[in-house]
Amino acid sequence: MTAVEHPARDGTNGPARRPRRIPFPVVDEVARHCLQEEEPETVHIEVHLPGRLDPARLRTAFTRALHRHPRILMREAEGPWYRRRYEWELTPDPDVDVVSFPPPDRDALKHARDRALGAAPPLTASPPIRLEVVDEDDPSHGTVLFLTINHTALDGPACLRVLATAAELYGGRDNSPSAPPVRTPDAPLEQVDTPSTWTPPARVAHGAPEPSPGNGVLVTELSVPHRPKGAPYTVNDQLMVATALMIAHWNREHGARPRPLRITMPVDDRPRGTDMPIGNGTRLVEVPFAPAELTSVDRGSMPDLLRRTADRTRALKSLPRPQLGHGAALLTAPVVPVPWRAALTRGLRRAAAPWTSTTLLSNIGRIPYALDFGDTAGRARAVWFSAPARMPRGLTVTTASTAGRLHLALRWSRTLLSHGDGAHLRDLFEQSLHATQERHP
Repeated sequence: MTAVEHPARDGTNGPARRPRRIPFPVVDEVARHCLQEEEPETVHIEVHLPGRLDPARLRTAFTRALHRHPRILMREAEGPWYRRRYEWELTPDPDVDVVSFPPPDRDALKHARDRALGAAPPLTASPPIRLEVVDEDDPSHGTVLFLTINHTALDGPACLRVLATAAELYGGRDNSPSAPPVRTPDAPLEQVDTPSTWTPPARVAHGAPEPSPGNGVLVTELSVPHRPKGAPYTVNDQLMVATALMIAHWNREHGARPRPLRITMPVDDRPRGTDMPIGNGTRLVEVPFAPAELTSVDRGSMPDLLRRTADRTRALKSLPRPQLGHGAALLTAPVVPVPWRAALTRGLRRAAAPWTSTTLLSNIGRIPYALDFGDTAGRARAVWFSAPARMPRGLTVTTASTAGRLHLALRWSRTLLSHGDGAHLRDLFEQSLHATQERHP
């Protein structure tokens, strides 16, 4: 008999069961087709704790959390070149130890952020994530958890769910999600004033690009914007308007001709409990802004801009739509071999670059978990996320709120902007966000 004819063994003289395989969903396949080494598709999550963690105890808790959410234990399955689908192979255990404790150094946080943006966990090893534990070298003696995710396989909210389970197993305290905020019922939508989306949108104007490839990131903490009681808009709408005003101001400063803006907004309808589906679970909608809406915005016109934005976001969220639209579902139909679809997808992506949205705003909202690691490490006092910022967008804005504070991450392609540009954009965002909460007449 050949080696292929012998049944696999599991170490106890019994046949080993073949790992379960599941086809790549549409989002995963499109991302897999368009991978680039220069700008890895990573999501970075940064959790700041006031105390220190025990390495062995954390490894045990995180490994147990992975088993509590077995859909995260996966790797890309091998297959012949002519296969019609990519497949995930679910594994009973991790292939690698995903938790590491880098040696301390003076710029430990910066170096950890650079690693999170510069190298994606491989898809060939289960799970496609890594967790670095960095001790803060300051009087607080805190700890920072850096969770780096290969975005081809998973998104930030799914991995945050796994981290919440690990916190509960480590600290022995309840980390169940808090109830979502109670909102005033929305009035029925009638006609929504939406600018045309047929015109190619504005691009973020080039600043001072850096010679090194990849992404840069800047994180900062702000106050959660004030929203008057009973206002017809949400904090998410205020963040959307602030993002649009930031880019419009930046482009004016750099002499760009006024053009419509379109901002991609992920919408996540998944539950946040232990039954939360693990994977890439958000759908993307695009919120448009006409050039005239973003020029000469003052205290008198701001309420109207916020209301129009609220109407648009509500209308877009209510529309049933596949995660990446109907075209992507057709493009990933398993009719021809995967390499042929990959070449077509990359070609269409290049052709569609002028119509790609201006930027992406991902508002995670209030972190629903305490992320409480017990007496010695404590409860999370800050949580930052950052989303990939490949060209042609070249800039993404990600926000989350913890303990009444807004945690903002600006991430950019170094072929578009520098760190100094990122600092200026942060200042513009803060000014624009403040303008959304001034007392309006």
